[in-house]
Amino acid sequence: MSTNTTPTMTDDDTDAFPSDFLDIDDLTGDQLATVLARASDLKAGKDLTQLPRTTLAMLFEKPSTRTRASFETGMTQLGGHAMFLGPDAIQLGHGEPLKDTARALGGYADAIMVRTFAHENAEILAEYADVPVINGLTDDAHPCQTLADLLTIHEEVGDLSDVQAAWVGDGNNVGRSFAVGAALAGLDLTVATPDGYGLGDDVYERCAELGTEPTVADTPEEAVADADVVYTDVWVSMGEEGRREVKLPDFEGYQVNEELAGTDAAFMHCLPAHRGEEVTDAVLESERSLVWEQAENRMHAQKGLLVELLT
Repeated sequence: MSTNTTPTMTDDDTDAFPSDFLDIDDLTGDQLATVLARASDLKAGKDLTQLPRTTLAMLFEKPSTRTRASFETGMTQLGGHAMFLGPDAIQLGHGEPLKDTARALGGYADAIMVRTFAHENAEILAEYADVPVINGLTDDAHPCQTLADLLTIHEEVGDLSDVQAAWVGDGNNVGRSFAVGAALAGLDLTVATPDGYGLGDDVYERCAELGTEPTVADTPEEAVADADVVYTDVWVSMGEEGRREVKLPDFEGYQVNEELAGTDAAFMHCLPAHRGEEVTDAVLESERSLVWEQAENRMHAQKGLLVELLT
């Protein structure tokens, strides 16, 4: 299924690359295409751009495997350095105003990546730091994951404008960013979520502004009927553990199993997965699963982003 062509998208907006990356639509369509093309070339060894003597400060209020490993390894491959600042090592939430942390770190590092709960925290960092701030995940958005998702779909399924994708499950931060990213890329998306767990009217409105509003399906079966890619995520996100017993019954019928996934559609999941809940082990381990490519592409996509932000 792999293709070798460069991702292509068009956008008449020629504004300068944004100073921060907090939401996927901080990029224009052209800028998104540029990041994905850069990521593809870096991954293939066609682009040898380096960021020597460059430091990325990584602030973690939420724990993570892939976010830390992908940013840290990516910075090493680019000739730079990533500085891990976990919840016990920083003042985030421990007394010092975040704007003070932002200004101090801006004097040490060339860029800041933050993985936090409240999206407002990322916005405050971006307002007060004099260096680019990257959203590594908030409760509202996960734009770095969307970069990796779109890169993976292009590599494994085909040109983005020719792809039909389905989102099945919770309309969480990953789903929200993916929907807006799909609209930017011209990718057709159909969404199936239980009542009360949708992406939100603001997401659909933004997608409509960008030109490609997702189709809302009545059932998961309807959503995946013509899909090239079926994408899901956990039903109980980090920080929602106390709602587990309340949420799980609401998602009955939304598990991506062998029957729902169909026979041809590729499968995507941002990980970590709760095997046996939102997806079966058989689907996750099948030949159609792209989850490991997605995980690796976090690093390549973020390298593309970092190069565009810092050069």
